[in-house]
Amino acid sequence: MQSSGSNHGAPDPEIHAFYREALTTLRDSRMEFLVGGAYSMLQYAGIARNTKDLDIFIRPEDCDRILELLSGTGCRTQVMFPHWLGKAYCGSNYIDVIFSSGNAVAQVDDEWFAHAVEGDVLGIPVRFCPPEETIWSKAFVMERERYDGADIAHLIRACGKTLDWRRLLRRFGSHWRVLLSHLVLFEFAYPSEQSQVPEWVMRELTRRLHNDRENSGEADRICQGTLLSREQYLVDIDQWGYRDARLLPKGNMTKGETERWTAAIPGKSTENPGEK
Repeated sequence: MQSSGSNHGAPDPEIHAFYREALTTLRDSRMEFLVGGAYSMLQYAGIARNTKDLDIFIRPEDCDRILELLSGTGCRTQVMFPHWLGKAYCGSNYIDVIFSSGNAVAQVDDEWFAHAVEGDVLGIPVRFCPPEETIWSKAFVMERERYDGADIAHLIRACGKTLDWRRLLRRFGSHWRVLLSHLVLFEFAYPSEQSQVPEWVMRELTRRLHNDRENSGEADRICQGTLLSREQYLVDIDQWGYRDARLLPKGNMTKGETERWTAAIPGKSTENPGEK
Protein backbone atom coordinates (compact mmCIF):
# COMPACT_ATOMS: atom_id res chain seq x y z
CA MET A 1 0.00 0.00 0.00
CA GLN A 2 1.20 3.48 -0.81
CA SER A 3 2.34 5.87 1.91
CA SER A 4 0.35 9.07 2.18
CA GLY A 5 3.06 11.18 3.73
CA SER A 6 4.71 12.96 0.83
CA ASN A 7 2.70 13.40 -2.35
CA HIS A 8 -0.77 14.54 -1.32
CA GLY A 9 -1.29 17.20 -3.98
CA ALA A 10 0.42 20.60 -3.87
CA PRO A 11 1.97 21.38 -0.48
CA ASP A 12 0.24 24.02 1.63
CA PRO A 13 2.35 24.82 4.71
CA GLU A 14 -0.52 26.40 6.65
CA ILE A 15 -2.93 23.51 6.14
CA HIS A 16 -0.27 20.91 6.76
CA ALA A 17 0.87 22.59 9.98
CA PHE A 18 -2.76 22.56 11.19
CA TYR A 19 -3.15 18.87 10.37
CA ARG A 20 0.20 17.92 11.96
CA GLU A 21 -0.60 19.74 15.20
CA ALA A 22 -4.05 18.15 15.41
CA LEU A 23 -2.77 14.64 14.68
CA THR A 24 0.12 15.02 17.13
CA THR A 25 -2.23 16.27 19.84
CA LEU A 26 -4.55 13.30 19.37
CA ARG A 27 -1.68 10.81 19.31
CA ASP A 28 -0.17 12.28 22.48
CA SER A 29 -3.55 12.03 24.22
CA ARG A 30 -3.69 8.29 23.46
CA MET A 31 -7.28 8.70 22.28
CA GLU A 32 -8.00 6.27 19.47
CA PHE A 33 -8.79 7.72 16.06
CA LEU A 34 -8.54 6.66 12.42
CA VAL A 35 -7.84 8.68 9.30
CA GLY A 36 -10.19 8.37 6.32
CA GLY A 37 -11.26 10.54 3.42
CA ALA A 38 -8.77 11.76 0.83
CA TYR A 39 -5.75 10.54 2.76
CA SER A 40 -7.09 7.00 2.93
CA MET A 41 -7.83 7.06 -0.81
CA LEU A 42 -4.19 7.94 -1.40
CA GLN A 43 -3.09 5.19 0.97
CA TYR A 44 -5.17 2.47 -0.67
CA ALA A 45 -5.76 3.53 -4.27
CA GLY A 46 -2.88 5.93 -4.96
CA ILE A 47 -5.26 8.79 -5.78
CA ALA A 48 -4.00 12.20 -4.63
CA ARG A 49 -6.48 15.02 -4.09
CA ASN A 50 -6.06 18.60 -3.01
CA THR A 51 -8.28 18.98 0.04
CA LYS A 52 -8.92 21.54 2.75
CA ASP A 53 -10.25 19.04 5.24
CA LEU A 54 -9.00 16.04 7.15
CA ASP A 55 -11.41 13.23 8.05
CA ILE A 56 -10.87 11.44 11.33
CA PHE A 57 -13.10 8.62 12.53
CA ILE A 58 -13.78 7.98 16.22
CA ARG A 59 -16.14 6.08 18.48
CA PRO A 60 -19.34 8.03 19.24
CA GLU A 61 -18.61 8.13 22.96
CA ASP A 62 -15.25 9.84 22.32
CA CYS A 63 -16.61 12.82 20.38
CA ASP A 64 -16.76 15.33 23.24
CA ARG A 65 -13.24 14.52 24.44
CA ILE A 66 -11.77 14.64 20.91
CA LEU A 67 -13.37 18.04 20.25
CA GLU A 68 -12.09 19.27 23.62
CA LEU A 69 -8.55 18.24 22.69
CA LEU A 70 -8.78 19.95 19.31
CA SER A 71 -10.22 23.06 20.95
CA GLY A 72 -7.08 23.16 23.08
CA THR A 73 -4.98 23.66 19.94
CA GLY A 74 -6.90 26.86 19.13
CA CYS A 75 -9.54 25.30 16.90
CA ARG A 76 -13.17 26.37 16.98
CA THR A 77 -15.12 23.17 17.47
CA GLN A 78 -18.74 22.34 16.85
CA VAL A 79 -21.08 19.35 16.96
CA MET A 80 -22.75 19.75 13.60
CA PHE A 81 -25.06 16.74 13.78
CA PRO A 82 -25.28 14.77 17.03
CA HIS A 83 -26.01 11.54 15.20
CA TRP A 84 -22.76 11.48 13.21
CA LEU A 85 -20.49 14.55 12.83
CA GLY A 86 -18.41 17.16 14.62
CA LYS A 87 -15.99 19.72 13.17
CA ALA A 88 -12.84 21.55 14.23
CA TYR A 89 -12.07 24.77 12.34
CA CYS A 90 -8.81 26.62 11.83
CA GLY A 91 -9.61 29.59 9.61
CA SER A 92 -11.08 28.25 6.37
CA ASN A 93 -9.65 24.78 6.98
CA TYR A 94 -11.31 22.15 9.10
CA ILE A 95 -11.25 18.61 10.41
CA ASP A 96 -14.32 16.40 10.14
CA VAL A 97 -14.76 14.35 13.31
CA ILE A 98 -16.88 11.43 12.15
CA PHE A 99 -18.45 8.75 14.33
CA SER A 100 -21.20 7.42 12.07
CA SER A 101 -22.70 8.24 8.67
CA GLY A 102 -25.30 10.77 7.62
CA ASN A 103 -27.92 8.03 7.43
CA ALA A 104 -26.69 6.59 10.79
CA VAL A 105 -26.06 3.16 9.21
CA ALA A 106 -22.25 2.97 9.32
CA GLN A 107 -21.52 3.75 12.96
CA VAL A 108 -17.89 3.53 14.00
CA ASP A 109 -17.37 0.60 16.38
CA ASP A 110 -14.50 -1.49 17.72
CA GLU A 111 -14.13 -3.46 14.47
CA TRP A 112 -12.99 -0.32 12.65
CA PHE A 113 -10.04 -0.17 15.01
CA ALA A 114 -9.39 -3.91 15.10
CA HIS A 115 -8.86 -3.96 11.32
CA ALA A 116 -7.21 -0.55 10.91
CA VAL A 117 -4.14 -0.20 8.68
CA GLU A 118 -0.91 1.44 9.83
CA GLY A 119 0.50 4.33 7.81
CA ASP A 120 1.37 7.99 8.06
CA VAL A 121 -0.05 11.37 7.16
CA LEU A 122 2.42 14.22 6.65
CA GLY A 123 5.05 12.29 8.54
CA ILE A 124 2.78 11.55 11.53
CA PRO A 125 2.19 7.82 12.20
CA VAL A 126 -1.55 7.11 12.07
CA ARG A 127 -3.99 4.29 11.47
CA PHE A 128 -6.34 4.36 8.51
CA CYS A 129 -9.96 3.25 8.35
CA PRO A 130 -10.09 -0.31 6.96
CA PRO A 131 -10.98 -0.49 3.27
CA GLU A 132 -14.00 -2.68 4.07
CA GLU A 133 -15.54 -0.12 6.42
CA THR A 134 -14.61 2.65 4.00
CA ILE A 135 -16.55 0.91 1.23
CA TRP A 136 -19.48 0.32 3.59
CA SER A 137 -19.77 3.96 4.63
CA LYS A 138 -19.19 5.38 1.15
CA ALA A 139 -21.63 3.02 -0.55
CA PHE A 140 -24.67 4.98 0.64
CA VAL A 141 -23.47 8.39 -0.60
CA MET A 142 -25.62 8.99 -3.68
CA GLU A 143 -26.57 12.66 -3.58
CA ARG A 144 -27.08 14.79 -6.68
CA GLU A 145 -23.99 16.81 -5.73
CA ARG A 146 -21.88 13.89 -4.52
CA TYR A 147 -21.65 10.25 -5.46
CA ASP A 148 -18.89 8.05 -3.99
CA GLY A 149 -19.28 5.15 -6.41
CA ALA A 150 -16.00 5.91 -8.19
CA ASP A 151 -14.15 5.81 -4.86
CA ILE A 152 -15.62 2.37 -4.21
CA ALA A 153 -14.64 1.14 -7.68
CA HIS A 154 -11.09 2.41 -7.16
CA LEU A 155 -10.87 0.72 -3.76
CA ILE A 156 -12.08 -2.60 -5.17
CA ARG A 157 -9.65 -2.33 -8.09
CA ALA A 158 -6.77 -1.72 -5.68
CA CYS A 159 -7.75 -3.94 -2.74
CA GLY A 160 -10.24 -6.51 -4.00
CA LYS A 161 -7.86 -9.47 -3.71
CA THR A 162 -7.20 -8.79 -0.03
CA LEU A 163 -10.60 -7.55 1.17
CA ASP A 164 -12.39 -9.50 3.88
CA TRP A 165 -15.47 -10.07 1.76
CA ARG A 166 -17.35 -12.00 4.44
CA ARG A 167 -17.00 -9.10 6.85
CA LEU A 168 -18.03 -6.69 4.11
CA LEU A 169 -21.21 -8.68 3.41
CA ARG A 170 -21.94 -8.79 7.12
CA ARG A 171 -21.49 -5.02 7.36
CA PHE A 172 -24.11 -4.40 4.68
CA GLY A 173 -26.53 -6.84 6.32
CA SER A 174 -30.06 -6.32 5.02
CA HIS A 175 -28.76 -3.55 2.73
CA TRP A 176 -26.82 -6.04 0.60
CA ARG A 177 -28.50 -4.75 -2.59
CA VAL A 178 -26.48 -1.53 -2.22
CA LEU A 179 -23.27 -3.54 -2.28
CA LEU A 180 -24.48 -5.58 -5.26
CA SER A 181 -25.24 -2.39 -7.19
CA HIS A 182 -21.68 -1.18 -6.69
CA LEU A 183 -20.20 -4.53 -7.70
CA VAL A 184 -22.24 -4.55 -10.92
CA LEU A 185 -21.00 -1.03 -11.70
CA PHE A 186 -17.44 -2.05 -10.83
CA GLU A 187 -17.57 -4.79 -13.45
CA PHE A 188 -19.00 -2.30 -15.91
CA ALA A 189 -16.21 0.20 -15.21
CA TYR A 190 -13.45 -2.42 -15.19
CA PRO A 191 -14.43 -5.38 -17.39
CA SER A 192 -10.83 -6.64 -17.28
CA GLU A 193 -10.71 -6.61 -13.44
CA GLN A 194 -13.69 -8.82 -12.59
CA SER A 195 -11.41 -11.24 -10.72
CA GLN A 196 -11.00 -8.58 -8.01
CA VAL A 197 -14.45 -9.65 -6.78
CA PRO A 198 -14.60 -13.33 -5.78
CA GLU A 199 -17.08 -15.29 -7.83
CA TRP A 200 -18.75 -16.67 -4.70
CA VAL A 201 -19.64 -13.11 -3.66
CA MET A 202 -21.48 -12.39 -6.90
CA ARG A 203 -23.17 -15.81 -6.78
CA GLU A 204 -24.32 -15.25 -3.21
CA LEU A 205 -25.71 -11.77 -3.88
CA THR A 206 -27.48 -12.73 -7.09
CA ARG A 207 -28.90 -15.81 -5.32
CA ARG A 208 -30.35 -13.50 -2.66
CA LEU A 209 -31.80 -11.26 -5.35
CA HIS A 210 -33.42 -14.19 -7.15
CA ASN A 211 -34.83 -15.69 -3.94
CA ASP A 212 -36.20 -12.39 -2.71
CA ARG A 213 -38.00 -11.73 -5.97
CA GLU A 214 -39.47 -15.25 -6.04
CA ASN A 215 -40.64 -15.16 -2.43
CA SER A 216 -41.72 -11.55 -2.13
CA GLY A 217 -45.17 -11.02 -0.71
CA GLU A 218 -46.85 -7.69 -0.13
CA ALA A 219 -43.90 -5.40 0.58
CA ASP A 220 -43.85 -2.93 3.44
CA ARG A 221 -44.60 0.58 2.14
CA ILE A 222 -41.24 2.02 3.10
CA CYS A 223 -38.75 4.15 1.16
CA GLN A 224 -35.13 3.15 1.65
CA GLY A 225 -34.00 5.81 -0.78
CA THR A 226 -33.53 8.15 2.18
CA LEU A 227 -30.59 5.96 3.18
CA LEU A 228 -28.93 6.95 -0.10
CA SER A 229 -29.86 10.63 -0.32
CA ARG A 230 -31.16 12.96 2.37
CA GLU A 231 -32.90 15.16 -0.24
CA GLN A 232 -33.93 13.29 -3.36
CA TYR A 233 -36.47 10.99 -1.68
CA LEU A 234 -38.16 13.54 0.58
CA VAL A 235 -41.10 13.72 -1.83
CA ASP A 236 -41.75 10.02 -1.13
CA ILE A 237 -41.95 10.72 2.60
CA ASP A 238 -43.65 14.10 2.57
CA GLN A 239 -46.17 13.62 -0.25
CA TRP A 240 -46.50 10.00 -1.28
CA GLY A 241 -47.02 8.33 2.08
CA TYR A 242 -43.92 6.14 2.31
CA ARG A 243 -42.32 5.51 5.69
CA ASP A 244 -38.77 6.77 6.16
CA ALA A 245 -36.31 3.85 6.47
CA ARG A 246 -33.98 5.99 8.57
CA LEU A 247 -36.41 6.21 11.47
CA LEU A 248 -36.42 3.98 14.52
CA PRO A 249 -37.17 1.15 15.04
CA LYS A 250 -36.21 -0.07 11.54
CA GLY A 251 -33.53 2.58 11.12
CA ASN A 252 -31.18 4.27 13.58
CA MET A 253 -32.42 7.87 13.65
CA THR A 254 -35.05 9.80 15.55
CA LYS A 255 -37.46 12.12 13.78
CA GLY A 256 -35.64 15.09 15.31
CA GLU A 257 -32.33 13.90 13.86
CA THR A 258 -33.77 13.45 10.37
CA GLU A 259 -35.40 16.90 10.55
CA ARG A 260 -32.11 18.52 11.59
CA TRP A 261 -30.24 16.67 8.82
CA THR A 262 -32.87 17.80 6.28
CA ALA A 263 -32.79 21.41 7.47
CA ALA A 264 -29.08 21.56 6.67
CA ILE A 265 -29.59 20.84 2.96
CA PRO A 266 -28.23 23.86 1.03
CA GLY A 267 -31.08 26.26 0.36
CA LYS A 268 -33.17 25.11 3.30
CA SER A 269 -33.38 26.99 6.59
CA THR A 270 -30.87 25.73 9.15
CA GLU A 271 -30.54 25.93 12.84
CA ASN A 272 -27.23 26.97 14.40
CA PRO A 273 -25.82 24.00 16.28
CA GLY A 274 -24.19 24.98 19.56
CA GLU A 275 -20.44 25.44 19.60
CA LYS A 276 -18.13 23.70 22.01
